[in-house]
Amino acid sequence: MDEYGRFVDWDKMDMSAQSQDTKELTCTDFHELKQLARQGYWAKNHSLRAKVYHKLISNIPCRTVTPDANVYRDIVVKIVGKRTSSSLPLPEFVDNSLIPTYCLNAEGIGAIRKILLCITNQFPDISFCPALPSVIALLLHYSKDEAECFEQVCRILACNDPSKRLIDQTFLAFESSCMTFGDLVNKYCQAAHKLMVAVSEDVLEVYSDWQRWLFGELPMAYIARVFDVFLVEGYKVLYRVALALLKFFHKVRAGQPMESDSIQQDIRAFVRDIAKSVSPERLLEKAFAIRLFSRKEIQLLQMANEKALQQKGITVKQKRQNVHLAVHAENFKSEIVSVKEMRDIWSWIPERFALCQPLLLFTTLEHGCSLSRFYSHSEGHEPTLLLIKTTAKEVCGAYLSTDWSERRRGGNKLSFFGTGECFVFRLQPEVERYEWVIIKHPELASTGSETENHAPTASSTLSSSSIPSDPSDRLSPFLAARHFNLPSKTASMFMAGSSECIIVGGGDGQALYLDADLNHGRTSHCNTFNNQPLCSENFQISILEVWGFRD
Repeated sequence: MDEYGRFVDWDKMDMSAQSQDTKELTCTDFHELKQLARQGYWAKNHSLRAKVYHKLISNIPCRTVTPDANVYRDIVVKIVGKRTSSSLPLPEFVDNSLIPTYCLNAEGIGAIRKILLCITNQFPDISFCPALPSVIALLLHYSKDEAECFEQVCRILACNDPSKRLIDQTFLAFESSCMTFGDLVNKYCQAAHKLMVAVSEDVLEVYSDWQRWLFGELPMAYIARVFDVFLVEGYKVLYRVALALLKFFHKVRAGQPMESDSIQQDIRAFVRDIAKSVSPERLLEKAFAIRLFSRKEIQLLQMANEKALQQKGITVKQKRQNVHLAVHAENFKSEIVSVKEMRDIWSWIPERFALCQPLLLFTTLEHGCSLSRFYSHSEGHEPTLLLIKTTAKEVCGAYLSTDWSERRRGGNKLSFFGTGECFVFRLQPEVERYEWVIIKHPELASTGSETENHAPTASSTLSSSSIPSDPSDRLSPFLAARHFNLPSKTASMFMAGSSECIIVGGGDGQALYLDADLNHGRTSHCNTFNNQPLCSENFQISILEVWGFRD
């Protein structure tokens, strides 16, 4: 059909939306390219898309020695020999992943394994890259020959721009991306996350499929549209689309019984058959409607997750310790929550800390109702978990991202610190997690200056003068500054402590205030978000526990 159709089975290709008009892409401005990619400017012309791919990939900054088409022509006969394509072994780094064929003809299907083997020969440092077969298969649709496809894939793999992450090539990078995706789901898809926790023993095992949804299960018309934007905007696009897939899965399947005994299989089946419920345009529209963290912030989160894996010695593929092992009935005992309730809490915390086991640091039953002892037992631990049971048998708490010793930075003043990874929650009478207000409702950050001169209260201080007037000044609104040697202004304001009180809150208008004697407390509740209060407005504490995280 055209010079780029050698490997395409046109009977499989949906040509109904294809335009035969000759188009050219002349713009070089990033923002214009971004808009054209999102709008699908080159999606309706096969030849134009091939030319755009070639142009975008040619502009990827690569290391000095990057294999090109001539290298492929030199090595392919030597590596493949007289073996048939179907008999060629798959490299270990694809991890038995799917080898999608999309709309390839027999020659194209055979070319996938040949190119894979030649890449293995030229990139011995690749140790884990399950997305690679899909990328090769996709690019074959828009390549003149195998050598050209090989060169394009090599440029993607050899990208040396530290700010432009493209494809994971090690298990450490892959696993940390799965953890990062889990963290993002926890923030942006709470309803879906709640379902995953309810039906899966190991939520991260479900989220570890996220790249397979894109590079394996997603039909050709969809992954091509995703790839259009990916080549312009980079890795963050993949997170966006995977989050959108999960949102649509939850919306379409909400209230319906599972089709199999595995939520993983159900999601895979949904993605494979996504054309029945969602168009490519609607999928991208949903993906870009998500108010996601910035690229810099996601990079910081990825770094934190990689560091946690390295500290655990997890750098090659192995079975991850799941939540049921981290919170085990034999090594966990609380007077406030059950093992199941603690596992629910563990499913909410950032993935890098879900690798750890809970460690009891302080309990009023043993250490008494002393705020100074609360501090002395809690300081030096980051993060911590606060659990409270009231005399009315209400149970609530907070996940606190930052060491309580940070309170001293304000001298004798009550100053706020902490990060947006903090959250407050209620377990009794009903389970509810409250998202951090400035992240979930960023428009409220701008109201801070209005209350600057007011006396600090449990509710006003949380969204007032402590918060920078321009949230974009903060590199990360949810990661602790000290983890990355960032300036203190990058920290957010969520928790405060003095010799007289503790204040925690801000989640969906919720704030928790504890007196110095740790016997009494009160909450403030903003009705803006129409949710239930954390607990009674004024309450007496029956038991208070602080838990740390043990490697």
